[in-house]
Amino acid sequence: MSTTHRWQLLAITVAIGVLLYLLGPVLTPFAVAALLAYLGDPLVDRLQARGYSRSVAVALVFTLMTLLLVLAPLILIPVLESQISTLVDKLPVYIGWLRERVMPFLVERLGVDPAMFSTDQIVAMLKSHWQQAGGVAATVIAQVSQSGLAIIGWIMNLLLIPVVTFYFLRDWDLMILRVRELLPRTVESRVVELARQSDEVLSAFLRGQILVMVALGLIYSIGLWMAGLKLAFLIGMGAGLLSFVPYLGGILGVGGAVIAALVEHRDLIHVVYVLIVFGIGQTLEGFVLTPWLVGDRIGLHPVAVIFAILAGGQLFGFIGVLLALPLAAVLLVILRHVHERYVQSGLYREGVGRGEPGLGTRNSELGNEARPGSEALAAARTSVVAGAAAPAPALSAESRVPSTGSSVPDPSVPASDTQ
Repeated sequence: MSTTHRWQLLAITVAIGVLLYLLGPVLTPFAVAALLAYLGDPLVDRLQARGYSRSVAVALVFTLMTLLLVLAPLILIPVLESQISTLVDKLPVYIGWLRERVMPFLVERLGVDPAMFSTDQIVAMLKSHWQQAGGVAATVIAQVSQSGLAIIGWIMNLLLIPVVTFYFLRDWDLMILRVRELLPRTVESRVVELARQSDEVLSAFLRGQILVMVALGLIYSIGLWMAGLKLAFLIGMGAGLLSFVPYLGGILGVGGAVIAALVEHRDLIHVVYVLIVFGIGQTLEGFVLTPWLVGDRIGLHPVAVIFAILAGGQLFGFIGVLLALPLAAVLLVILRHVHERYVQSGLYREGVGRGEPGLGTRNSELGNEARPGSEALAAARTSVVAGAAAPAPALSAESRVPSTGSSVPDPSVPASDTQ
């Protein structure tokens, strides 16, 4: 690709990015619909491979997705509301347990200043933040209720998402083909390869990691409920949903469940039950769920995961937190490609070849044949190879394959004929 074509491609990419940024508020329902279509397209393809038509497969998958998106909030919201109400009612009991059991231990064994963990200050701080949050929520609801256009816009977006999702599901493969046809031929194969690797990573996260999170949440919730905890669903689902950050969900879940067991039952047997539940969950995650549903295709280090979440939240708020890991995974694919191109470049070979003898010899074969002493080194290597091959009873390679212009006799011709 020439320099002019590269600048043209860069200009087109920047123009598309600016256009998407300017149309951001309008593109929100289309982005949500594209995400839902991306999640449902593999299931449509499987149904189509079993003999269903594309329209029938899309109708079945669309109906299933609609039922899940409608029924899940109807089931989960009342349960979460009940669990949160229980937590609020039990909050004085937890605070009293911290004041009677934990604070004396910290003061006696670790020498901690009691004023640093004053429960009265903690309660006052929670109440103030709770009132501030309630005031902000009331202000937002009041402003939204006063703005009829905002309500109409939300309703239109909610109605537009399922319609666009249906058409995206129906024409997904065709749209991918049209986008591929628009790519310049010089970069088409490279872009397709990057898109394939990004699809593997995104599918591993969006379709795999989310299933792992939900499955772990259900395992923890059912296990803690069987262990006799009243906050089983809240703690279990919280630990499961936080499991996308390695070790974070397990640590917070174990800590919260142990405290709840000590406060509610005041014995160690329920703490043992909690540890058994999380031990089973971690074992299933490491040996069954993650290898089966996710695999090793994401490849993000735990530190990179934490940094991506914090950076996404700082830059784009809650939406940035949700999109941080998928975008980081795609960025990882691009960085791998850039690293491969750098390793194959002359800049990398030139710099490393000067410092390491092995790579320097390889570079000398590529373009530094006139280096002093190279002929003597080659002769020494030839003599070593010939000496190692001398004890063999068969003819050596030099005697079997004569060089150009040599007078080595042919063993198939009699000696009398050669004279």
